[in-house]
Amino acid sequence: MTREARDTCLPSRTWFKSSYSGPNNNSCVEARMTGVGVDIRDSKDPEGALLSFDSGAWRDFLLRLNH
Repeated sequence: MTREARDTCLPSRTWFKSSYSGPNNNSCVEARMTGVGVDIRDSKDPEGALLSFDSGAWRDFLLRLNH
C-alpha cells in the first residue's frame, strides 16, 4: 500500500462531501474514513441510515469507477 493510500484510510470523525458536489448541489453524499473502511451517508439526512464498506469493498468500488 502506498503512503498516499494509507493516509487516506486513517480514521476520521469528519464527514466530507463528494468532490463532484458544488456549493449549491443538494444531491450529494458524504463520506468518512473509519480505519477499517468507509461510511457513506446522504448529506440531506445526516441522522439517517448510512452504508459501511470495509476497505476491500471500497477499494474494489473505486477501481471499477476508473474503468
